[in-house]
Amino acid sequence: MKHLGTQTIKTKRLVLRPFNMDDALSMFDNYCCDSDVCKYMTWNVHKNIDETRQILNEWIKSYENCWSYQWAITFKDDINNVIGSISILDTAIDLDSGEVGYCIAKKYWHQGITSEALKAVIDFAFSKVGFRYLIGRHDVNNPHSGLVMLKCKMIKTGQEVNYFPLKQKTVICNTYIINND
Repeated sequence: MKHLGTQTIKTKRLVLRPFNMDDALSMFDNYCCDSDVCKYMTWNVHKNIDETRQILNEWIKSYENCWSYQWAITFKDDINNVIGSISILDTAIDLDSGEVGYCIAKKYWHQGITSEALKAVIDFAFSKVGFRYLIGRHDVNNPHSGLVMLKCKMIKTGQEVNYFPLKQKTVICNTYIINND
C-alpha cells in the first residue's frame, strides 16, 4: 500500500477535496445542523457553528498523516459550497483495509451524488492507494445508505451491533464489503 492522504478527486459533477476552515459555514448550514441528516450518523446535530469548526479543525490536523482520508463533497461549479463529506476511516500505515463513511445535505438526497462520490473514493482507494478491501455500515433504519453501497458494487455481508458513544446508544447495522479484485 502507498498511503497518499486526502487528494482532490474529480468526477462528472463533483470535486472531492480536502476541507479547510472556510468550509465551516456551508457545512453547518447544509447538513451539520440538520436533525434529519444527523439522525443516523455517529455524531450529534451541531448546536452551533463552533462545534462544526471544532470537528473541522480535527480533520484538517489529521491531514498531517498520510493515512487520513476525509473529503469535502462539492460541485465542480461551486467548490466553496460543501454539501457533504466522505471518508475512509480506521486506516493505519500498515493495514490494507478501511471503513467508508459519508453524509450529504438533505437537499441533495436521491440524486446519485453520494453514489458518485463513493464510487470515486473506492476507485482512488483501490487504484491509487492499494487498499485490499473496504467495508461500510449503516443503521438498519436507514436503508437508503445501503442502496448507495449496493450501487457501488459493495456486497451485504450481514448485521452487527454497534455502540455510538456520542449518542449513547446501540444500533443494529447492516455491513457491506468490496474487495479490490
